[in-house]
Amino acid sequence: MKSVAMFNNKGGVGKTTLTCNLASFIAMNFDKKVLVVDCDPQCNSTQLIMGVENSAGLYLDPNPTISTIKDVLQPIEDGDSTINTDLTFLKSSDNRFGVDLLPGHPYFAIIEDRLGVAWGQLRGRDRQGFRQTNWNTLLCNYLEDKYDLVMFDLGPSLGSINRSVLMGCQHFLTPLGSDVFSIIGVKNISSWLNNWIDDYNHSWSALSPEERSVLQERFSVLPEPRIKKGFIGYTVQLYITKSYGQERRATKAYEAIIGDVDNEIRTSLIDFYSDSLIASPQSSKLGDIQHLYSLVPLAQKQSVPIHALTSTDGLVGSQFSAVREFSKKIRPIAENLLKNLGMSVQE
Repeated sequence: MKSVAMFNNKGGVGKTTLTCNLASFIAMNFDKKVLVVDCDPQCNSTQLIMGVENSAGLYLDPNPTISTIKDVLQPIEDGDSTINTDLTFLKSSDNRFGVDLLPGHPYFAIIEDRLGVAWGQLRGRDRQGFRQTNWNTLLCNYLEDKYDLVMFDLGPSLGSINRSVLMGCQHFLTPLGSDVFSIIGVKNISSWLNNWIDDYNHSWSALSPEERSVLQERFSVLPEPRIKKGFIGYTVQLYITKSYGQERRATKAYEAIIGDVDNEIRTSLIDFYSDSLIASPQSSKLGDIQHLYSLVPLAQKQSVPIHALTSTDGLVGSQFSAVREFSKKIRPIAENLLKNLGMSVQE
């Protein structure tokens, strides 16, 4: 199983749309069993895959039949150092994305306080802090023999939630917009990752050999975050062209930004390149996503991946060609991601 966090410090780059549609395309076209885990308290992936009404019903139901990320972390919120694995996911057969889903929960924002306390305990060499901070390591261990690919949708914050999610992930993928703030977001990621990984390693090395052995062998605590060599690539959401009379063209500023993205990525994230990117640095760019205009709200309304939209969903006119173009664009992204992960791309 491969685990990938979809992460950038810049919001509004189409991260959730890419996460759900890429997961769906891989599941439907490359015969992979895929799970999406919604770790954003805003629960956008949950609403996209389940639909707004069904997801609202999930949170309002006093006895829901589907588990959420809150259920996973409830033992930690209660002061324990383990997770709940008695979980029921939304099945791929019960949604049009063809993936399993572990829904998010707004309460995750409150649990972040508990995770922040755990990080302070970890820095103080407290074993409970190490165990609670490694909750996603436990979750990924539980999922290991159940899925080919698990994709975590993260919010844009640099806080305890995302730190703990990334702790257990093998890789992270960074969706970018074609603007300077996305580049700044990448630089923020680099600085933030370096800081907390150094803190973790320093605290780990300060433990006695006996303490390290117990944490690692009995409680699956990592001696070093796997994400340290986890960067697996990036995508760019292309700019919207501007109108000048009858002509539409990109601004020079956007063109300059796009032209320098690869250099900025390499400069900021080179220390985090996975082995596959070290061997082939040019493979870090997975592909571009064109602006999707009216396809996104239509897909959201129908709770369907963009590549699977049909006339039954309300697709009309030029939208048909836009769907075909999207499928052409997302296919190489899916193939490049699978190759970088060392997974088969046979359909």
